Amino acid sequence: MSDGIPPTGPGAAHPAAGGPTSRPSVIQLVFREKGALYAAYIPLFTEGGLFVPTTRGYKLGEDIYLLLSLPDDPQRYPVAGKVAWITPANASGGRTQGVGVRFPADEKTRALKLKIEEILGTSISSSKPTQTL
Repeated sequence: MSDGIPPTGPGAAHPAAGGPTSRPSVIQLVFREKGALYAAYIPLFTEGGLFVPTTRGYKLGEDIYLLLSLPDDPQRYPVAGKVAWITPANASGGRTQGVGVRFPADEKTRALKLKIEEILGTSISSSKPTQTL
């Protein structure tokens, strides 16, 4: 059909309606050690956040869905975050390529932020370098 009307029906892609082009990517992040969690955690974000090493190109504000596993915790935590900063390939200082993901401001994620900060304990205020800001 060439009548200028976009196709509809089960096979039609409608990005604004959640079609394939608007679905956020899903990244599984597994932290087996407290040190790795410390290096990735971003306490500067009010809601909390994590650095995600990735070579995929993201844009600021892009949705990103994390499946997060914390040290000594069998549960996986789903987080629907947004890309808040980007560390490009070949960044100065030998920093790892990836993105900073800001957690959403909701109750479930607030509880996750508290859990991460509880795991990190006093090391959260350490001066040890991290992969973050």
